[in-house]
Amino acid sequence: MRQMKLVAFLQAQNCTTLPSSWRHPDARIDTYSPEYYQHIARVLEQGKFDIGFFDDRLAMPDMYAGDHSETVKNGIRCTKLDAVTCLMSMAAVTKHLGLGATYSTTYYEPFHVARLFQTLDLMTKGRAAWNVVTSVNDNEARNMGREAHLEHDTRYDRADEFCEAVLGHWDSWDDDAIVVDKENNLYAHPDKVRKIDFKGKYLSSRGPFTVPRTPQGRPVVIQAGGSTRGKRFAARWGELIFAGYRNIDVGKLEYSAAKKAAEAAGRNPDHMKIASLMYPIAAATKSEAEDKKAAYELLSNDMDQLLLLSEALNFDFSTKGMDEGFTEEELEGLQGMQAMRDRVVSSGVKNPTPRDFMRITRRGLLSDGHTMVGGPKDIADEMEEWFHSPACDGFVVGPTHQPGAFEDFVKFVVPELQKRGVFRKDYSGSTLRDHLGLDRAAIGSWKTNYDTVST
Repeated sequence: MRQMKLVAFLQAQNCTTLPSSWRHPDARIDTYSPEYYQHIARVLEQGKFDIGFFDDRLAMPDMYAGDHSETVKNGIRCTKLDAVTCLMSMAAVTKHLGLGATYSTTYYEPFHVARLFQTLDLMTKGRAAWNVVTSVNDNEARNMGREAHLEHDTRYDRADEFCEAVLGHWDSWDDDAIVVDKENNLYAHPDKVRKIDFKGKYLSSRGPFTVPRTPQGRPVVIQAGGSTRGKRFAARWGELIFAGYRNIDVGKLEYSAAKKAAEAAGRNPDHMKIASLMYPIAAATKSEAEDKKAAYELLSNDMDQLLLLSEALNFDFSTKGMDEGFTEEELEGLQGMQAMRDRVVSSGVKNPTPRDFMRITRRGLLSDGHTMVGGPKDIADEMEEWFHSPACDGFVVGPTHQPGAFEDFVKFVVPELQKRGVFRKDYSGSTLRDHLGLDRAAIGSWKTNYDTVST
């Protein structure tokens, strides 16, 4: 029987992806302590989640007015820790939970990323995942020694080469390369370790790679491209797709299109698992959950949205009056998260204003996902409808606050899903690929399109 996938959406920062979450009365304030992340990890493993993964950006959201004051004052993602380090503290207290982190193809090098995540996969015994992003804005560029962020499609062209190099390195050791034959002085077979000698338009990486195969073959690749170019990239590389479908009808269309795109790219569509972002507000009864939602929505303010819109769209919204319309040229020039821009453009509003952007994108409770509010049966019913349509293979669970939102979901919703037989009662394997149902043998059919060269 097809089983639902559950992915926890994590941030190594002072708030969740929802900026007002730190103001919640029940939100923990020790968000830069190992105990905080370890507690979340234990809750997720108790709930049999497939994976918890960290989103990341390489800059504080200080695009608005070119200053970080409002960001710090309002607590809008103003503390950002290294996600891999936080992840390792979680790995130390779990045995099954998959763990993923974001690393940018724009500001790192393929060999470094390949070595980092393959080592992470070894240290977690096959539970690691890499969330591939191309980064968002000029402030990230300046932090990483560049003057400006690359143009949108160029970032993805570079990312294609980046993934070719990373996967090439991961595939360059055969499973049985290491023998450690002390008597005959043979540590590993030289013919089973290869250079990749990759040379592309933007990147090059030679090898030989220095980290052997892992229990799951190689880390799982997560991707969340929402633009037209991003979806092509996801179809080629993504094994776990982070989607943000606004409603079930959109979800059914996009789910089908993504699976067909993977097939057109020469892949088995079953080797791509699509999880749609949802924000559950769960309680013992629907009325209790609705009270929680009403209380949460009082926490956000306009500055939250303006700061994050500036960050996401790589445009200083302080330069526009709240009711001053964007010209077509200005809209075309927004080079950040184009899926967000396209959502506003496709809404039918001509020359949208900052106020329109705030209303349509609603960077508050609804964010870029779908909110599910209710008791166990209410939320499970809605999740099942999406799952069986199908509009997704599972869900990215976004918390309104931490750790309480995850605790409520595990307490109220997970048992109901288990009772219905659509979600596991226990882990059936030890690796992330086991959890996701990604056959290890499928790795061999996903070779990169250049020849490896034997050392």
